[in-house]
Amino acid sequence: MNRLESMRVLLAVVEAGSLSAAGRKLGMPLATVSRKVSELEAALGTRLLVRSTRQLALTEPGEAYVAACRRILEDVSEAERQAAGEYRTPRGELVVTAPVVFGRLHVLPILVEFLHAYPEVNVRLALGDRIVNLLDEHIDLALRIGALPDSSMVATQVGNLRRIACASRAYLGKAGTPRQPAELGAHQCVSFDALAPGNAWQFRMKGAESFVPIQPRLVVSTAEAAVDAAIAGLGVTRVLSYQAEAGLATGQLALVLQEFEPAPLPVSLVHARQGRMPLKLRALLDFAAPRLRARLQATQATLAVTGKRKDLAPAKRRRSKAAD
Repeated sequence: MNRLESMRVLLAVVEAGSLSAAGRKLGMPLATVSRKVSELEAALGTRLLVRSTRQLALTEPGEAYVAACRRILEDVSEAERQAAGEYRTPRGELVVTAPVVFGRLHVLPILVEFLHAYPEVNVRLALGDRIVNLLDEHIDLALRIGALPDSSMVATQVGNLRRIACASRAYLGKAGTPRQPAELGAHQCVSFDALAPGNAWQFRMKGAESFVPIQPRLVVSTAEAAVDAAIAGLGVTRVLSYQAEAGLATGQLALVLQEFEPAPLPVSLVHARQGRMPLKLRALLDFAAPRLRARLQATQATLAVTGKRKDLAPAKRRRSKAAD
């Protein structure tokens, strides 16, 4: 029996919560996972797991053994990194996670540059909008949007993102431009339910942030869909600034209610606290942080230019009424 491999399988079972989930994660048949855990229990002469059809739990000896396994496997990984020269030159694999749209638009181009600059480093980029546990998922670096909870993680802030309201000029020309958040109740709205509750949007009014009720004509689960619907003239939508940047830059969308926007959300690069950071991770942090800052500053510049554009649609509407 390969003891280290059996330890890794046991840890995978505990982290995944079941034998079958661990098998999928490891790319290993369920029968093999079960056999390796049973062999480990037989070798130790004690039961590590209590298995049932609905749940899996560690026994008291199992809890102590799993904690020891983690320490042993971390020491082995550290020894392998040192032997492979990770502390002398950037080398090896990095696992990075980021939100789907931001990752595609901003993280991926930077990683492509990084890989050209560091030919001995490989990267696995996991794009997803759920918050994952870096240690459990074995992730080296995460890009997070929003306030970070207190934790043992180390964060480097690289900028901020505004939460903006926007609509197509055609829609604003037809329905008028809302001047106060309360006026949204009379407007068609497209709600992106991952950013805020589907029937209320947050704005800053009189020095405090509060939610304003809306009546959405359409509720969608992705920012791309919300932006597309707004460009098509369905109504006002509210997304993060980078998600609407292309539509704003081309004039397909116009900002509204800018003076009532809530506080911007911080954007951070997050990694686990380590005694000695592998050189490959240090290289990526040093490479990515200034480039992300530049990209976020460019997004803010695009918004500043867009916000100064004169909205011709309401003016035309007023002149038409005067002519009548």
